[in-house]
Amino acid sequence: MNQEQRNMNQVQKKEEAGALATNLFEADANAGSQNITQEDLALPFLKVLGQLSPEINKQDSKFISAAEPGMIVNSVTKELYDGAKGINVIPVHYERQYVEWQDRGTASTGAPVAIHSAGSDIVSTTTRDKSWKDRLPNGNYLENTANHFVILMGKSPSTALISMKATQLKISRKWNSIMMGLKLQGKNGLFTPPTYSHIYNLKTVQMSNDKGTWFGWDVSKVGPVTDKGVYAIAKNFAEKNNKGLVKVKHGSEEEQKQKSFSL
Repeated sequence: MNQEQRNMNQVQKKEEAGALATNLFEADANAGSQNITQEDLALPFLKVLGQLSPEINKQDSKFISAAEPGMIVNSVTKELYDGAKGINVIPVHYERQYVEWQDRGTASTGAPVAIHSAGSDIVSTTTRDKSWKDRLPNGNYLENTANHFVILMGKSPSTALISMKATQLKISRKWNSIMMGLKLQGKNGLFTPPTYSHIYNLKTVQMSNDKGTWFGWDVSKVGPVTDKGVYAIAKNFAEKNNKGLVKVKHGSEEEQKQKSFSL
């Protein structure tokens, strides 16, 4: 047997071993995860990195090698994406909230104090301070936050969340307008398709105002979803969100401070 034949046999054996392992895994699908609920899972945030993001700081525990301002990061997997190329996502659910924060200090836990629905009248009790924050009578402040739940496209589509606030709220409104403006011709006339019927590309662009310069989102439509399997994943995630089964854990108050310096 020559070397080429030996190499071919080795490849064949590896393929057979891989097929056998796959069959075994499939036979035991979901085993070991029976007690894992949504409460036990971390929904990744897709974030735009800025000059003061902890992922950029080599001294920070959240530092990621090769991370640069303008990149996009997955908060759970720590995977980085080129902001100029952007990421392709399928939006499945939208929810706007008022996130209540306590100023960083000895009494702060680093987590949101409370999450208020967009329909809450709590905003009417606030006053605008010198830093343009909406202060509550208790001293805490509110952040108007637009949450876009998405399917992140790739080799293996995955669920994620994109939160937009401050200057990025106008980007959120633009995205919502694009989605609501889509019309398709059906048997009963024109209709608005589900948000998860189309794929969008989110890039990062440099923005500025009199307070500074930062990177923000830019949204454009790619086209309709063509894969039935991906569409089923998106629809399923949308239904879970509609039933309130998806829980969100917002980033720490300290990180909010670092990210909002120029917003």
